[in-house]
Amino acid sequence: MCLYQGTLNEQLHVHSAECRSSCDVHNGERLDSCALCNKAFTRKSTLTTHQRIHSGDHSYICEVCKKAFSQKRDLIIHQRIHSGDRPYSCTVCNKAFIQKGHLITHQRIRSGDHCYICEVCNKAFSQKRDLIIHQRIHSGVHPYSCAVCNKAFRHKSTLIAHQSIHSDDLPYNCALCNKAFSRKGYLTRHQRTHIGDRPYSCAVCSKGFSEKCDLKAHLRIHSGDRPYSCALCNKAFRRNSHLITHQRIHNGDRPYNCALCNKAFSNKSHLITHQRVHSGERPYSCDVCSKAFIENSHLIRHQRKCNGDHPCTCDVCNKEFNYKSSMKRHRRMHSNV
Repeated sequence: MCLYQGTLNEQLHVHSAECRSSCDVHNGERLDSCALCNKAFTRKSTLTTHQRIHSGDHSYICEVCKKAFSQKRDLIIHQRIHSGDRPYSCTVCNKAFIQKGHLITHQRIRSGDHCYICEVCNKAFSQKRDLIIHQRIHSGVHPYSCAVCNKAFRHKSTLIAHQSIHSDDLPYNCALCNKAFSRKGYLTRHQRTHIGDRPYSCAVCSKGFSEKCDLKAHLRIHSGDRPYSCALCNKAFRRNSHLITHQRIHNGDRPYNCALCNKAFSNKSHLITHQRVHSGERPYSCDVCSKAFIENSHLIRHQRKCNGDHPCTCDVCNKEFNYKSSMKRHRRMHSNV
């Protein structure tokens, strides 16, 4: 503690001289590092708090909903949800926020301030953390790993959502199909598939989507943006999930195995479709003749016959076909001639 009596600047000067060797905050040194992830901290107390993330220690519990936190400040912020307290208000529009960071972000959006710019693609962000998360697209870094299956993610929230797969704690059930979820928000998004609710619309073509992430991916069709590139063949994709699936072509990875016949698949959706062979499930039915199919694409092809739809036309003789493959075979006849 600095006991020197003088002006504020003089006190600061003496204080800095007295604690320069011990106070890492002044010189920017980070001496305490996490043994698990190598993240460094200026204070040992901050390191101790950080290590609770790895140990699973959540000793601060909300008395209302029993939700647990590793840091006391996170509990205090959470309790504002129950109390309705929003101590941070915008001086322009009076909108109030639970966290100061949310207010700062709101003010930057109002002012159009996007001071954090990606050096690779020049995309700008109002928050530094959003830039850091965005840069993982280019670097391929996935810092959040599942302790059960080692699957890695760019976002901590995505990891938390994934971990519910391994947990038996799924308190939110869909009344229509009994599918269970760990969070109410996940159940709400799922229910849109039953009621056909599509609250997110494309400003270009008006196509609707049930989830905001699907709209963002769709907008790349109009912009031509493909931010996810394969490091081996440079093929680019609109979605990171498509890149991950593509990369399995190069590494031969087939992580999805059928429990009945042990056949392996590179894509989870392919496994789900395959399992219908064993279960006999045919969820896609024709509304004309009631014939049922394992895959939706098979139903679409069948409906063209029932409806007399011929969407593919030969550009030489104008003959119409149900399928593109049939039109291509026919087209070769003109090429041979």
